[in-house]
Amino acid sequence: MIFTVTLNPALDKTVEIPSLKVDTVNRIVKMRTDPGGKGINVSKVIQKLGGTSVAVGVLGGHTGQSIQASLAQMGLETDFTFVDGETRTNLKIIDPVEHTNTDINEPGVVVSEKVLDEMLQRLLDRIASDSIAVISGSMPKGSPADTYFMWTKAITEKGAKVFLDADGDLLKAGLKASPYLIKPNDRELSELMGTSLSTPEELSGAARELMTQHGVQKVVVSMGSAGALYVTADETIYAEGLRVPVGSTVGAGDSVVAALAVAEERGLDLTDAVCLSTATGAANVMCSGTQAAEYSVIEGLIPKVVWHSLS
Repeated sequence: MIFTVTLNPALDKTVEIPSLKVDTVNRIVKMRTDPGGKGINVSKVIQKLGGTSVAVGVLGGHTGQSIQASLAQMGLETDFTFVDGETRTNLKIIDPVEHTNTDINEPGVVVSEKVLDEMLQRLLDRIASDSIAVISGSMPKGSPADTYFMWTKAITEKGAKVFLDADGDLLKAGLKASPYLIKPNDRELSELMGTSLSTPEELSGAARELMTQHGVQKVVVSMGSAGALYVTADETIYAEGLRVPVGSTVGAGDSVVAALAVAEERGLDLTDAVCLSTATGAANVMCSGTQAAEYSVIEGLIPKVVWHSLS
């Protein structure tokens, strides 16, 4: 079973504003809302890929109830903890003229260490040695800085695999607990290593250094439209980015993580996992907001994936 952990979910409101300008009135020409937060996005894509998951997270207020109802309507299994306050609403602004995507994110609810500890214990009661836990996104206010370390450590000790998709200090803390897989982008990996990395060779070298230092088994480095690197102990594959019409880049990385989790659960080899995740990421870029692409679209893109072995 795959569990997705979203400790700071959101209701994603995506609007389209041609030629967005500051300090003046802007007119919205299109708008949609989706239940969001990185782990929730992962669960939505897993479902489209024919897999199942349990979305774990923290919700609050009417917005939280709306998110829970929307996910239930989609047929997704959830295990949410409700707290005081109102779940945040994040605004995603797409400018189709200037080809920009702008995120304006609210801070979210306050969550105590006691609530987080209770959530972790409930999750540990359900996790088995063949489970996968995807931990991703930002932390809510009030949570300890070492939360991702503690969750990764506890889940790993139960024999399950942790996919950690975080950045900055959250990634640094989580790395100390040796997650099974991490998915930084090229900028995040550069910041983590304290040096500028740009070429596939530089990025893959840094990924292997992290694997050696922290016991990580797999590193996937996203490079935006340039594609992604997939690094394991035995091989490195560079997948070129697919050229597709862009609806929204929000959630594209989450869709890649979802495909990687499904591929891991199904025991796919690295090349099949690369093709599936590359196609899934591209298909979701074609969608508006953070809605998940249909599998028929993903399936049509898989044969178009171009990859190269760098081993």
